[in-house]
Amino acid sequence: MNVQTPPEKLKAKDYATDQEVRWCPGCGDYAIVRAMQNTMEQLQAPPEKTVFISGIGCAARFPYYMATYGFHTIHGRAASIATGTKLANPELDIWVISGDGDALSIGGNHLMHVLRRNVDLQYILFNNEIYGLTKGQYSPTSKVGTRSPSTPLGSVDNPLSATEYALGCGARFVARGIDTQQKHLPDVFKRAHAHRGASFVEVFQNCIVYNNGVYDHFTDKSVAADQQIVCENGQPLTFGAGGDKGLRLVSGKMELEIVTVGENGVTEEDVLVHDETNKMMAHLLAAMRSPAFPTAIGVLYCDPAPTYEAAVHEQLASEKEKKPNTDLNTLLRQGSTWTVD
Repeated sequence: MNVQTPPEKLKAKDYATDQEVRWCPGCGDYAIVRAMQNTMEQLQAPPEKTVFISGIGCAARFPYYMATYGFHTIHGRAASIATGTKLANPELDIWVISGDGDALSIGGNHLMHVLRRNVDLQYILFNNEIYGLTKGQYSPTSKVGTRSPSTPLGSVDNPLSATEYALGCGARFVARGIDTQQKHLPDVFKRAHAHRGASFVEVFQNCIVYNNGVYDHFTDKSVAADQQIVCENGQPLTFGAGGDKGLRLVSGKMELEIVTVGENGVTEEDVLVHDETNKMMAHLLAAMRSPAFPTAIGVLYCDPAPTYEAAVHEQLASEKEKKPNTDLNTLLRQGSTWTVD
């Protein structure tokens, strides 16, 4: 009698390649690739059905370090190539890896369309607010005043918020994570993976060489409790070392304010409860800036809708059913044609 032995479960190390990891020592990308490999283990993702697609930049080296299929493509166009890959084989699990420059400058148009179309993939944006690969020029997310080789007197550009941009483009899943949070980040990745449609995750990532400490004002251990708020669906939006600070709507306005439970008559019932299907709430949370407000991380918005590739294939199947015996040569020769002598 044949006895079937279940395959051994894959470990995080099984998703790592034999390639030398070539990022600067201390780069936040190391932490993100480790979190992704841990995520793959928890998902038991089949390597033969998993694809990492990247553009150009430091983050774009990611596919070399994942023992799955992968494409290192061209600047800003990873979203377009990922769309084509998903349409060609909807069974593939697509992860797009991009940096803030790759995604939001030359790739801004392509990112917009993959989100509005709701292609079933995970788009992970590494945001270090700088161009790292090309030696530290300011990027679309760099803060006003950023000094760099391209802005020696300080940037005068208003920075783009990646999360607010994704919401504005019609993304149905929007989340945030921090590179060093190895317990929280895989949970965010797993939620993104479980969502059917385009999942957008912004990861705050430190560039130790060209923009070191840019997020210390809310990631440093000394301030994290008061400067971060973890969004969990159905849970009160509270934060602080004692968990006694919270968010509530300003009376008569669509604005948030910080309150302290137990002070000025504020009770736990006054604190907002996170509803990840509420897009307006997601916009308000995404717009919060430290230090005036805590930075929101976790799943800010999740409201599934039919996916792009499903609609495309349903349309094709419907047409094939209507005209099952259509001949390609007949199709090419119908309508207005001409002959070239």
